[in-house]
Amino acid sequence: MPRLFISLGALNCLLSVALGAFGAHMLEVRLAPDLFAIYQKASLYHMPHGLGLILVGMLGLHKDSRLIRASGWLLLVGILLFCGSLYTLGLTGIRTLGIITPFGGIAFLAGWLCLCIAAWRLR
Repeated sequence: MPRLFISLGALNCLLSVALGAFGAHMLEVRLAPDLFAIYQKASLYHMPHGLGLILVGMLGLHKDSRLIRASGWLLLVGILLFCGSLYTLGLTGIRTLGIITPFGGIAFLAGWLCLCIAAWRLR
């Protein structure tokens, strides 16, 4: 499982850079300012949570636990729901997608909390 989270984290970091560059170079002049700001918000949150997945994988190499695995899955769900909904909302302007975003934020919070508890329990 640690290799999976490291790989998913690296892939998400790659996607964060690629989507951020795409937004900066291709979308800034094409999107309305409010939609571009939403797209940028997705990019802002994508990278640190990709790095969080790598951290989860590295910690999993040291000690595997249910909390560490839960943290990884929750961070991944957060990326998909939070960042994914904001990228899509920014590109399409479909405002109803915003209803999904808070669930991704809650997944982020739960993922970091699981990681905090798992780290505290390490011996």
